[in-house]
Amino acid sequence: MASGSLNVIALVSGGKDSFFSALHCLENGHRLVALANLHPPPPKSFDDATTGGGHAGALASGHSSATSTAVGVGADTRAESGDADADLNSFMYQTVGHQVIPLYAEATGIPLYRRPIVGGAVHTERDYAAASGAGEADDETESMIPLLRSVIKAHPEANALSAGAILSTYQRTRVESVALRLGLTPLAYLWKYPILPAPLSAAEDEAQLLLDMATAGLDPRIIKVASGGLDESFLWENVASAKGVMRLKKAMGKFGSAGLDTGAVLGEGGEFETLVVDGPARLFRKRVVVADEDRLVVREGGGQAWLKVVGAKVVEKTTSEAQELEVRRPDALDERFAAVLSELKPGAENVDASFSSFTRANPPFALDPAARLQTWAVISQGASSSLTIQEETAHLVKEIQSRLVQQALSPSSIVSTAIILRSMADFPAINAIYGSLFTTPNPPSRVTISCGDLLPTNSGNIAIYVTLRTGDVDRQGLHVQSRSYWAPANIGPYSQAISFPVTASGARVVHIAGQIPLVPASMELPSEGIEMQLVLSLQHLWRIGAEVGVQWWTGAAVYFPRAASSKSSLPAREKALLAWTAWRDAHLWSSSVNDDEGDNGPDLWDRKFNPLYMSYGGNSKKASLPDYSLLEEEDEKKPVPFFFAVEVDELPRSAEAEWHAHAGLVGVHTDTDTVRIYQERSEVATVEHCVLTSKAGGVLHSVVAVEVPNNEPADGQRSLEDHVHEASDLFRECLTKLTGEGGVLPTPYLVYVNKGIFQHEQISEAMAQGLSIIPCATIYEGQRGVGLELVALYRMDVISGK
Repeated sequence: MASGSLNVIALVSGGKDSFFSALHCLENGHRLVALANLHPPPPKSFDDATTGGGHAGALASGHSSATSTAVGVGADTRAESGDADADLNSFMYQTVGHQVIPLYAEATGIPLYRRPIVGGAVHTERDYAAASGAGEADDETESMIPLLRSVIKAHPEANALSAGAILSTYQRTRVESVALRLGLTPLAYLWKYPILPAPLSAAEDEAQLLLDMATAGLDPRIIKVASGGLDESFLWENVASAKGVMRLKKAMGKFGSAGLDTGAVLGEGGEFETLVVDGPARLFRKRVVVADEDRLVVREGGGQAWLKVVGAKVVEKTTSEAQELEVRRPDALDERFAAVLSELKPGAENVDASFSSFTRANPPFALDPAARLQTWAVISQGASSSLTIQEETAHLVKEIQSRLVQQALSPSSIVSTAIILRSMADFPAINAIYGSLFTTPNPPSRVTISCGDLLPTNSGNIAIYVTLRTGDVDRQGLHVQSRSYWAPANIGPYSQAISFPVTASGARVVHIAGQIPLVPASMELPSEGIEMQLVLSLQHLWRIGAEVGVQWWTGAAVYFPRAASSKSSLPAREKALLAWTAWRDAHLWSSSVNDDEGDNGPDLWDRKFNPLYMSYGGNSKKASLPDYSLLEEEDEKKPVPFFFAVEVDELPRSAEAEWHAHAGLVGVHTDTDTVRIYQERSEVATVEHCVLTSKAGGVLHSVVAVEVPNNEPADGQRSLEDHVHEASDLFRECLTKLTGEGGVLPTPYLVYVNKGIFQHEQISEAMAQGLSIIPCATIYEGQRGVGLELVALYRMDVISGK
């Protein structure tokens, strides 16, 4: 969908998150056209026209629909509450306080549409499959479909759907599934809000979301408690007030349940639920009032208690209450990457002549000659001149499907792909056809580039390099399709990350999609130059990596567009050095907060006895990226994973940079697993190995970077395959020194080739032989700025080690 202002349907439950997300829609220049709410089915004795007629009714300021019960100024909510004294406790929806929802139409002046929830949580998997849920009325998620169809019918201009998901993948994926099936852009501006940058000069605070709500003027009251740390004295507390935040922190800290990653202080684990009674004037024209006598405490087992609202009304605001307050948007860059950006200076000499890694000798590990991870190069060699790009893509998809059938594999065996286009203009045309391969949640991660005339003329207009894992795969994915402040939503049929296990102890390898510098909230490129684009896209890679638990990158490449497709006037080598500086600094950065914690942070007494800091005790240890404690031995000089930069023709959305991390290591435990880095450099090449070993299983990722020969003409006589064989010889020789074993000559799974060195015929012949080739205008090893003729990437399974 084109960028710009959207017409948004806001899903509202009455709680703080759905309304604050709607407020951020306004802050981002969008328009709220309707509120939509799902409520518990009424008692059978209650004649609800919404249920009988099968249509969601609308409640707007000053009028009501014939198919709904209207609650206006001065009226109470007894009619809707009926005799029900139980909360529905839906997996998906907040239902406590639903009796007040009709008042929001008058309070906001926005049409409200409601429909009863049908069914329950039938599909309880974390990720929601639209194919299994579509049309199944017994799953409560599908209740959104008829509700939203009614809204769209009344407001055909609606093109987006807002929800208040913060940390719940369960909720977010279900809203995304419904939204995308209805052609709506999903918006989740609060997604991962707790880990986003705090206000300038403010300390990290797990309650920052609540503090921002207070600053914006939102008034959310606790209407249900369901945690051992919260009793009924918390009911009707303003959760965004200073007093409310302090009480929550103290209560959660005592039970060790606070922390940025838990969301307990925000109620993300169901610790409490809220009801919004007021907000800033641009969202709440009037406010909701519930008198003390109209709030009845209902006590349930297990320490749960909630408020049954038996009466409420809407009143006008005073002049002071109608004042507009600030809605804070998190900064584009967090502390690490703001520091990285500040050090990027084009034209500065960024060459680092020192080794980026260190060497160890004779590691005890054995390699598995039968790799479970395969890469297929699927191209239309010499057969596509008369085909349209759609026909050619369909041909390749059919070829992939055929190969999967031959090996008794399914599309879910595919963990990542690389799509090489001749023209980026073909990108929209191939997406739907390519996406037809994948009908279950979490499609493979993907990197997409175009190579223009660098791609041989007889090699078609598209090549798809498919990486898949054979055998039983415990495949996990991250697939965020909503706009947020966190990282870009998907703009095609691919996941941000896919991981699979490689050791019996639980260590995993993750493949992450190529990251371009889109501003997550708008999905547009930033107005700043190449420095900001480099850093923003690298931050996206880091945030996704941190979300899935990456502790170490095996290596990375950054793609730049050629000068004809770039707005930057920097030469390719200078871009490579700039990117290396960002890559290095992101690894070596250290937070000033962590460095100075003994001076500025809360001390042990505070954390134990001071209510302001007691929640610190509940912070669980999160994976660090990079985690230098994983390395077998620590040198004074910390290694940085191998990095190189390549020029291709063009990148998606005309971006100036795209980061491609070749793999990330996840779930590595120092008591059972070991990570080692080995590097050997000669006059002509650099070989680097990253090996993860354990007593049962592991993985080896390697790179061979062959430098451009000095003062030697391009060798058009020898085949590119001969050059690749030489690179593989270097790989094997280096590995033999480490393991004491030789083995067969390995085949690289991906080869970057310098078109200035090799001819079209050489590249075409190598592709025809099944090599996964990326033709590049230039290739530079980032650390020293040395030109490379080719870079070959290898990976092998480790049988055993220690």
